[in-house]
Amino acid sequence: MKIWNLLRHREPAVSVQTAREGVNVWNDTLLLYGRDCAVYDGLRRSIPIIDAAIDKICRLVGGCAPVCENRKAQAELETFFREVQVGASSRGMESFLRCYLDSLLTYGNAVGEVVLSADGESVAGLYNAPIENVCFQNAASPFDLKLCAMKNSLTPVPVPYPELIVHTALSPRAGQVLGTSILDGLPFVSDILMKIYASMGQNFERIANLRYAVTYKPGASSVDRAYAREIAENIATEWADAMNESKRGRIKDFVAVGDVDIKVIGADNQMIGTEVPVRQMLEQIVAKLGIPPFLLGLSWSTTERMSTQQADILTSELESYRRLLTPVLVKICRIFLRVRGYSCDTDIVWDNINLQDELELANARLTGLEADKLAFELKTLEGKK
Repeated sequence: MKIWNLLRHREPAVSVQTAREGVNVWNDTLLLYGRDCAVYDGLRRSIPIIDAAIDKICRLVGGCAPVCENRKAQAELETFFREVQVGASSRGMESFLRCYLDSLLTYGNAVGEVVLSADGESVAGLYNAPIENVCFQNAASPFDLKLCAMKNSLTPVPVPYPELIVHTALSPRAGQVLGTSILDGLPFVSDILMKIYASMGQNFERIANLRYAVTYKPGASSVDRAYAREIAENIATEWADAMNESKRGRIKDFVAVGDVDIKVIGADNQMIGTEVPVRQMLEQIVAKLGIPPFLLGLSWSTTERMSTQQADILTSELESYRRLLTPVLVKICRIFLRVRGYSCDTDIVWDNINLQDELELANARLTGLEADKLAFELKTLEGKK
């Protein structure tokens, strides 16, 4: 009971002057999964570059480790980070974070749950809640939120232990509790891109698959005019036979008597250039996702300095995602420590994003040491004088 009292402890609600009043909180249900979320799922399935960008962001965020002053608690936390059960088929905090961040980027919201063991003395595992299984209800205070689960009935049921739930919203608007997907604004652009791809496929079916027009022009003699139909049917039969032999890998010549004209249907037409509009749409998508083009296999002209700046921008994006995930990790670690009987607190230390950062830090430290050494030598020489 003491542990549950610690978990259930909350600060008293305060009054906000600009908050809306008179809201029926039980009828003001905010569903996470709706039409927009279904559209975002469709975008990831239809346009591989969007799915690849989100997967790369989840991988590039990197790993982390807990830091605690209590050595015994530190050892248990490290084991917990390595071996915690995540769902039915994964282990480790990294697996939980990758799925959590994937949901956060795609839908603008992510929900996770800390599942306690049967005796309540340890954490049995972590669970990434599907978006379609949860909804939110506004509470009386603008600083509070009620998480509900969609059970067998259509009526949302508040979860009995909200202290074990973690939730993150991506860039929520003022006064809103739900976040905004990173794909917000892309359905229109993606729809244009899909139309271009569909038209390209239709044009290839019409132009790339060669079809022939065989035209027989009867001569001026009475024989040609009298038997024009029979001659045309004979030419059609011979032409079809020649085409069928080519399908079997055998070359057969087509022989015809008279004035016969053979042309490729559509050979005089040219496909509309799609490189410029496709690149314009992809530029909008890449700008929204915040991933450098070269990481997605787009060979756009760029300079070495521009690539470095794009990498720095990506680093700042990843750092912002880390700042969103850190409170979630701290809350999970705090729950683990409390149920294990520890009263100490913990912090999260993230790995460096890439080796280039470590190299730059090492060079900076080396330059500082060389400057200190030079200053010490100059001071020694002045002392001898």
